[in-house]
Amino acid sequence: MLQPIYLASASPRRRELLTQLNVEFLQFSVDADESILENEVAINHVERLARLKAQSGVALGYHDRPVLGSDTIVVINGEILGKPKNKQDALVMLTKLSGQTHQVMTAIAVADEKNVLSEVVVTDVTFKVLNAAEIEAYWHSGEPEDKAGSYGIQGLGGRFVSHLSGSYFAVVGLPLFETERLLRRFQQAAL
Repeated sequence: MLQPIYLASASPRRRELLTQLNVEFLQFSVDADESILENEVAINHVERLARLKAQSGVALGYHDRPVLGSDTIVVINGEILGKPKNKQDALVMLTKLSGQTHQVMTAIAVADEKNVLSEVVVTDVTFKVLNAAEIEAYWHSGEPEDKAGSYGIQGLGGRFVSHLSGSYFAVVGLPLFETERLLRRFQQAAL
């Protein structure tokens, strides 16, 4: 059985996914600077942010149980696509993803006052070719506004995905298999 943890995320999607692991948890959000460091490659960026979120939770006083932090980014041709700033930003991102394969990188990290363990899950996602009307209509659905890469696979954006290789749940925001495995490893290391 997994020990109780904290989830350092305000994401309702991560909350829903974590309940599937049958682990007791309390949720809070942390305010982390998600800026990309100079010369930082995508995989290092996402792992650093997950570790930062978990360790920030511990630093804020959430240290009576381990803290789980996570971050998800969308990467195409080495470029990190964050959350769109506005409609134009979302339209540019979705146009870049149209007919292309991109990577969704989700990092998970577990920390306490002594230790931190982390892992990155990379999933290849291929979009069908999108036309301007589809992109415009999708923007007006409201779904792209708070999503990395301007889409949510678990919602209306899922219809754009023609192929996926990797973890569907990592694309949603929390890879279930890898999260459970990491929590077990962390629990064992603490014994």
